[in-house]
Amino acid sequence: MNRYAIPILVLVIGIAGPLRAETRTDMSMQSRMRSLEAEMALLQQAIGDTPVAPASHGMSSADGSDFYMNDYLPDNSGYCRQFPTVKVTGLFQADAGWVHQDVGNRIAVGDVQDGADFRRARLAATGDVAENVGFMVEFDFAFPGRPSFMDVWLEVRDTRLLNNVKIGHFRQPIGLGGLTSVKELTFVERALPFAFLPFRQIGAMTSTVNDELGTTWAISGFRFPTDAFGGQIGDNGGYGMATRLTGILLEGDNGSILHLGGAYSLIDPANDAVQYRSQPEFFIAETGGAALVPIGVPSAVPPFVDTGVIATNTANIIGGELAATHGRWHAQAEVLYALVHRIGASNVAFSGATAQVGYILTGEHRPYNRGAGVLGRIVPDNNFGHFGCGAWEVAARWSMLDLNDADVRGGRLNTTTLGLNWYLNKYTKFQFNYIHAFLDSPVNGDSDADLFVGRAQVDF
Repeated sequence: MNRYAIPILVLVIGIAGPLRAETRTDMSMQSRMRSLEAEMALLQQAIGDTPVAPASHGMSSADGSDFYMNDYLPDNSGYCRQFPTVKVTGLFQADAGWVHQDVGNRIAVGDVQDGADFRRARLAATGDVAENVGFMVEFDFAFPGRPSFMDVWLEVRDTRLLNNVKIGHFRQPIGLGGLTSVKELTFVERALPFAFLPFRQIGAMTSTVNDELGTTWAISGFRFPTDAFGGQIGDNGGYGMATRLTGILLEGDNGSILHLGGAYSLIDPANDAVQYRSQPEFFIAETGGAALVPIGVPSAVPPFVDTGVIATNTANIIGGELAATHGRWHAQAEVLYALVHRIGASNVAFSGATAQVGYILTGEHRPYNRGAGVLGRIVPDNNFGHFGCGAWEVAARWSMLDLNDADVRGGRLNTTTLGLNWYLNKYTKFQFNYIHAFLDSPVNGDSDADLFVGRAQVDF
């Protein structure tokens, strides 16, 4: 035997022994990994089928904060998502307007100034704090109050008895135009009958949506009137309710919809008074910079019609609405009545009505928002850029607001509006409106005004 054979044999045995041990260890580890993967698959299946039970005690995360097992719930993909979830949203609308009045209109309402301003500038956070509890906190930095409360609420979804329950400051369930998002308005402002709506108030609402039947229903109770900061104080009255029911009468395979709705609101104002008034569908927000505005020059479009303050026990608002979308066409109409029970005088009734139609030149379709019971957002097939021109739309609207009854002579206003909208993409659009206002003033007679309005809008 070679004198080096024995040392080499010992070296080989010394190396092979650990290699065999390592191989056995690797095989054992692979077996354990396969076992763990099988257990994880079973656990994921169990989590997908049943909700995770709340933990009986807290645990500390890597950053030292406490978390609980019920802060993590599976989503549709089977993976757990962490609560709370938060999404930041916002929009701004920059407006410019030019006004031409005849002599009679200047006498009736004053000299309306040309101007430019931010109509809205909003920031919001929205999301969920649990699988069935959502929230929204939104403020507007262009509205009087600066910032003012907009939608500030929490919502508990899918409760057994009350369906979806919303509590906070939100739009009350009345009015097709009022419930259409400002991001998706066909014209720069809502139509004249909007003057009757209680709109955003602090309160609670229950609502439900039936996708199969195509219906929505909501009823709310609220304090009235609510100020720009979501507050309301008053012992004598100060309450209201509103309810709305909508349904789809006809539905086509190509997305065509015929919508019908009705709504009612009862208001017992805290100050025992109501007042209805409106501009001709264009509003320049007050700038708040008195030092920059010459004395005597108005910083907002004044009301063209105004009932003045009416001593009131209660006011009833009744509304009916129609909407349709078919191919490139969409249309909607609404009528609202305000029946006011006066203190120490006979009851009075005021009315408003509007109808509008739009046609999308580039061929897109305006969808129907089944959850809200309103027409939804136009999204271009081809965004503006190297290969597209966005979406273009033309529209026309007529509106009327009659604030004359008995000894209340608030005036009658009719407007016709022509609109051109350019949707660069889903979140950016330019709007151009020509508004002709016909004012019938009980004091100053008939007069006319023409308004040319442009808007740049972006939301995210």
